[in-house]
Amino acid sequence: MHSLSLKVFTDLNARTRRNCFPGRVGHGLATDLDFVRTRRVGWGCWNGGAAGVRRCRIVACAVKRNGNGGNGGGESPSLNPNPTPNESSYVSRSQTYAMLKQQMQVAAKSEDYKEAARIRDSLKMFEEEEPVLKLRRLIREAVADERFEDAARYRDELKEIAPHSLLKCSSDATTLGIRVQVRSVYIEGRSLPSRGQYFFAYRIRITNNSDRPVQLLRRHWIITDANGKTENAWGMGVIGEQPVILPRTGFEYSSACPLSTPSGRMEGDFEMKHIDRLGSPSFNVAIAPFSLSTLGDDSDSL
Repeated sequence: MHSLSLKVFTDLNARTRRNCFPGRVGHGLATDLDFVRTRRVGWGCWNGGAAGVRRCRIVACAVKRNGNGGNGGGESPSLNPNPTPNESSYVSRSQTYAMLKQQMQVAAKSEDYKEAARIRDSLKMFEEEEPVLKLRRLIREAVADERFEDAARYRDELKEIAPHSLLKCSSDATTLGIRVQVRSVYIEGRSLPSRGQYFFAYRIRITNNSDRPVQLLRRHWIITDANGKTENAWGMGVIGEQPVILPRTGFEYSSACPLSTPSGRMEGDFEMKHIDRLGSPSFNVAIAPFSLSTLGDDSDSL
């Protein structure tokens, strides 16, 4: 499964950005530590644009998964080895939804428009009747009409049938002035629901709202699938870098997480340190929990 990670340094005062691809220019290995995988990348570069801006394009890319979990990560026992009927049903419906969307995409690409239209109608019917999507819609309508008692009742029903669905596909947390915002989306074109392969992309924005420069040293992720199977992963920096983030500036990057179930969750922390004083101790910056879901939530953009 191929992937491309981007990192962006943002100066919140000057409003300028510097984009670059991971790895190094020239032929060789670029390691994306967030995926615990190694990519062999060939780069083709040329000069163009104003002021001799150097641009790069990937001319070859192959991905190899590290099968041992990598980087000191390990797997803990399942948190929920015997999911309830409601949880199992939610996973099954999510898988059906993902398969229908992919089938419609395949039919449209092959110009079988009659089949694409048939699947589209099936999807609309599914979205109208699927309990999680229906309850979310009822909650939105109740809140818009200020029927808050109804909204509370619908939310309780949603919690009963699919507690995982209450977690948003985004999170926002601040630790010692360091703000971490995350947003995840389901990538249909990189997933194979019929084989139990689901691909989720996520974008992280780290903003230094403190008065001291910091450096991101290490990361720790806790990844849990819909069956309660949890994996811990540790690594140096992010996407092969240990970025320095000055006061009132930010650092952004995009990465991804493959799952064997149509939903799950991620959370974790970044280990950072202040670099303006020698011997400053490191500290952990929280990454609040966020959902990975084929059903998404009310906002599905990175």
